[in-house]
Amino acid sequence: MRRHSAQLTHDSAVLPWIGANFWSRTGGPLMWRNYDPKTVREELAVLREHGLTMTRSFFYWPDFHPEPHRIDEELCERFRDFLDAHTELGMGTVPTFIVGHMSGENWDPAWRGDRDLYEDVWLVGRQAWFVSQMTRRFKDHAGVTGWLITNEMPGYGRIYQVDPPSSDVVTAWAQFMCDAVRAAGGTQPVSLGDGAWGIEVTGRDNGFSLRDTAEYVDFVGPHVYRSDTDRVRQHYRAAFECELAAVTGQPVILEEFGLSTDTVSAENAGIYYRQTLHNSLLGGATGWMAWNNTDYDDLWDQSPYDHHPFEMHFGITDSKGEPKAPLVELAAFSQVLEQVDFAHCRRSDADAALVVPAFLERGYPYSRPADRPLIFTSLHQGYVAARGADLPVGLTREADGMPGDASLYLLPSTRQLTTRTRRELERRAREGATVYLSFCSGEHPGTRGPWFDDLDGLFGVELQLTYGVAEPIEDDVLEMTFTEEFGGIPAGETLRFPVAGNEDSRAYLPVVPTGARVVAKDAHGRPALLVHETGRGRTVLATYPLEHMAAGTARVNPEQTHRLYAALAQLAGVERTVTVDSHYVSADVLVHEDGRRFVWLVSQSDEELTVRPAVDGSLHDLVTGEAVEEARLAPFGVHVLQQR
Repeated sequence: MRRHSAQLTHDSAVLPWIGANFWSRTGGPLMWRNYDPKTVREELAVLREHGLTMTRSFFYWPDFHPEPHRIDEELCERFRDFLDAHTELGMGTVPTFIVGHMSGENWDPAWRGDRDLYEDVWLVGRQAWFVSQMTRRFKDHAGVTGWLITNEMPGYGRIYQVDPPSSDVVTAWAQFMCDAVRAAGGTQPVSLGDGAWGIEVTGRDNGFSLRDTAEYVDFVGPHVYRSDTDRVRQHYRAAFECELAAVTGQPVILEEFGLSTDTVSAENAGIYYRQTLHNSLLGGATGWMAWNNTDYDDLWDQSPYDHHPFEMHFGITDSKGEPKAPLVELAAFSQVLEQVDFAHCRRSDADAALVVPAFLERGYPYSRPADRPLIFTSLHQGYVAARGADLPVGLTREADGMPGDASLYLLPSTRQLTTRTRRELERRAREGATVYLSFCSGEHPGTRGPWFDDLDGLFGVELQLTYGVAEPIEDDVLEMTFTEEFGGIPAGETLRFPVAGNEDSRAYLPVVPTGARVVAKDAHGRPALLVHETGRGRTVLATYPLEHMAAGTARVNPEQTHRLYAALAQLAGVERTVTVDSHYVSADVLVHEDGRRFVWLVSQSDEELTVRPAVDGSLHDLVTGEAVEEARLAPFGVHVLQQR
């Protein structure tokens, strides 16, 4: 399978985008009232010195559009100087038009009243007029490298899904806004700035559909700030959301990510940036914009900082312009991008697929939106386990008919599949693929158990469920003991998995094998893992919701599902180009268009590690070219090498 790696190509001088969301420390969102050209140039110079090539900037809507039919020309001149400051340094910026939401507060132009931003025709017209007017003023400036319509419109238009607008309304609004850019002569890439928080990524319907708006935008921009109970899952969160955001095949730009140093230590801030940058690159992101460029200590009595004080310290520099740990990591990351010539690289192909059920993004009749969080968290944990197995995976979507061919299909804790997909999976197994599914009963009492037909026939078992009754897992730890060698796991070895879930999902699947053979049993002697040979391939059934249980457990990773995934890969004949004999270190590969290959080693250990990667050929230092047999990784460190 070809993994998503699409890149922007329009402006080689500032590509790939690596930058920061920018408000000057002189005013935050009110910077245009207190614009200081000297300070702005100092702020930009620090970013440029650390390898950043661009910023994302903002037309604070109440100031730039003070009356329905008037633009503030004085502020436009200040913005023009801001653009000049970028070109002086060889940088670009992505202006954002409708900025009524920012850092925990919403601001309206005084003339908006209670008009709806999506459905009031007059107000939609005023927004489109503003977009076109600003585009006309700045479209020919060399400092503009792209456009964004809004900042997190789902948090402004109708706050956080309280009475969310319908997708057709939002899509029409998006069309009007993007058409306004194009009609005014803007040729740079454009996107919405909505955060990619819609149903295809999160499973929550906020009206913004990546599929529906794809016709009008040139890239997708996730904003990722979610927290977790497990550090490793947290380190892979942005990468996983970038994978999901690639549903339309367009470039994925990590448009916002970051943290307040009021909430973490300086060291851990640097670690989070390092992990997020490198893992999202390996997850298909091809641009990065940190939130944000500076701290705002002098604005403590100004909204939003007076009531969201932690918002003062999201900066990658402090309020005096000195670099913080995140900027140091951005500089190191920028250097790696240059060393590998990232603009001409793509991810290596994958022979394993993580199947995304259509129920994540489609509201089938009488299906429950409440089922979607389980789908997301199980997929996320499965993605983490695949990374721990050094197993490159591509995401294949059931809603698209599961495009692409793979030797291994992973369905982690999957309860719901359409009939068409059930039959397609059986066909692919008969033709030589390995199909793995771990049983999950679901988190709700309605229609407990598998929501697809003939599990028995697909996996060569006879299920022994009682109608409407979940079979509870009574142990606190699942012990899965192998009765025969399985993909490198020797007979007699026991893998241990945490047990978690509510009264509905903390359940196993009692089965009697018919055509399948039991390859592992639980502590009670019941089948825990079964293999059913079918045609030239096979299906593999875990009778416990391994990934769901891990997803519900704090500080669990690296847990042992990665051992199972590695065994499945061996059984399926999946090639893993690079493997590392440490469950704390994951490996992946980027391929340059000239044939060079670059290996990323990413550690999830809080201690220094030395590892000996297994690889076809040899590994070499990026700078000196010297052969490297052992790689030393700092705590939560990253090491990039060339493979020959």
